[in-house]
Amino acid sequence: MANTVQELVASWSAKTGINDTRELLDWIVERNENTKVDIKKIDLCDDPSWRYDSILGEIANEKRTFYTINGFRQMLEGEVLHEQPLMIQSELSFLGIICKEINGVLHFLMQAKIEPGNLNNVQISPTIQATKSNFLQKHGGKPPAYLDYFMNLGKYEVIVDQAQSEQSSRFWKKRNRNIIIKVDCEVESSSNHKWMTLGQLKELMKYNNLVNMDTRTVISCLPFSQAGLSDRQKAEIKPFFKDEALHKSIFEGDGIFYLPEVYGYINDYKMFDESYIEQMPLFEMSSWEMRDKEFVCKKEFPFKIIFCDIAIEGREVTHWTQPLFEAVGEATFGLIMCDVNGVRKFLVKALPEIGCFDKIELAPTVQLEAIDKEDKYDEITLFFMDKLKN
Repeated sequence: MANTVQELVASWSAKTGINDTRELLDWIVERNENTKVDIKKIDLCDDPSWRYDSILGEIANEKRTFYTINGFRQMLEGEVLHEQPLMIQSELSFLGIICKEINGVLHFLMQAKIEPGNLNNVQISPTIQATKSNFLQKHGGKPPAYLDYFMNLGKYEVIVDQAQSEQSSRFWKKRNRNIIIKVDCEVESSSNHKWMTLGQLKELMKYNNLVNMDTRTVISCLPFSQAGLSDRQKAEIKPFFKDEALHKSIFEGDGIFYLPEVYGYINDYKMFDESYIEQMPLFEMSSWEMRDKEFVCKKEFPFKIIFCDIAIEGREVTHWTQPLFEAVGEATFGLIMCDVNGVRKFLVKALPEIGCFDKIELAPTVQLEAIDKEDKYDEITLFFMDKLKN
């Protein structure tokens, strides 16, 4: 792992690769201009594939694949604390990236992919981004490109293979399998995939809505701090860093000493929180209703359910219908950081969410939905938002 970490750090500092960063930006523009996308809202009653199952109390497609939408409520001592719809997608999804050393620098094979909920259609995505239903072709269509690499992991060096949660405020106990594999064989590229360094990905992250959430999630799993590097290896890596405090944070930080406190807080919450989550029929939630072809909350809420007819050129399936959670307003996620004795430290918090796999997880310093009001902010959130204004 030590040599791999050195290769990752070198790639992170490499601002150029076999494809120029300007060319990568032009590639995304070209894919947006030349890929036909047609998404229009429809009525659930007019959808031939999805329907409300009044017996099970959920919205599901005719094959009962992909996901269902169900009602959930949080209860405490017989009182309803909160209720909302959540997507149930129990199968693990692949979020996988192939990397390869090219011209002495580690490159990552990234995909220009459209998801129907994207603001700007095409975004930079992992090599493969597919549910189990997708790659088993339960919806018809072609298998995802490069699937064989991830179905035959034993042939390659596995840098990351972790199950990570996804959006517990929208999904019920949803997890994805985040994988990065390193290959030394020839890999055919495609019009939808291009090689880039980690440094180029870092530059592309500066553009709004360009590098998608799944790419960021997978890259965040890179095992920089688990390498057990020698002093000599750390010294060799240090010149790649312009920020010494960040270097110390990754390779010399004392965060491990805080882990018992973190584990204790999380386990106390799981042990002593008396509330519980129960599933309920979707249309029996008293605070939600169908209105103008949408399923909406009767009060302010971060999202609503819409129903769409979708046609996207170049995907494994090119035309389908599905419900989507449409965001209402813009959320704010933020981290506060500071340097303590020359070491960069980040302020995180433990946050419970209704769909969380294990009740509570570590989250950013600030995680606000658009509907959250300033009079409800805690002291740290007020501090953060005040600094953001300045």
